[in-house]
Amino acid sequence: MLTIRVVSIFPQFFEGPLGLSIPARAAAAELVRYQLVDLRDYTHDKHRTVDDAPYGGGAGMVMKPGPFFEAVEGIGAKPPIILLSPRGRKFSHADAERLASLEEFTLLCGHYKDVDQRVADHLATEQLSLGDFVLSGGEPAALAVIDAVVRLLPGAMSDLDSARTDSFYGRGLSAPSYTRPPEFRGHGVPEVLLSGNHAAIEKWRLQEGVRLTEEQGKGG
Repeated sequence: MLTIRVVSIFPQFFEGPLGLSIPARAAAAELVRYQLVDLRDYTHDKHRTVDDAPYGGGAGMVMKPGPFFEAVEGIGAKPPIILLSPRGRKFSHADAERLASLEEFTLLCGHYKDVDQRVADHLATEQLSLGDFVLSGGEPAALAVIDAVVRLLPGAMSDLDSARTDSFYGRGLSAPSYTRPPEFRGHGVPEVLLSGNHAAIEKWRLQEGVRLTEEQGKGG
């Protein structure tokens, strides 16, 4: 069973999404276990303070290193310990496959202006980012990572072939998809998909995937 630990000041952020669809089914099937850790449980003042003003001045608040270190030590987390950060390497399908093959991993969610750099340098074993933009906190990024990983666990999806034909699964982008009706508001389906010629359909899908990958500059 894969254990996914999430350290956050908003553990309740995950309760709804992880209780739905594939993440919930995977947990019910004992393929994955989620451990949601409240960072404020590892503070030592009556206000449960996790942030402070930045050294050197400037706007915003910085999350203190102490609660993160104590949380990771307190739950006995083992590597990889991943800090979600815009400074991180961009998360990819290869990362999802790697994490899905492990017994456990831990996600650290920042908030406010920043996280003390000592968390990145001396606690986290790696940093990951969803892309070149900034979120209000690491929680949405952590949820995206969890979803991408859990759906790859054997047995999590009723139809594993559906995952294997997704974009980035050993390829670049996948071909567009269509379903009934064959014509909708004057817009039709490519004739090859209605032909019943499976070799021609597979060739079309491969060609379309290559075309879209090249147009958008996304490698496999």
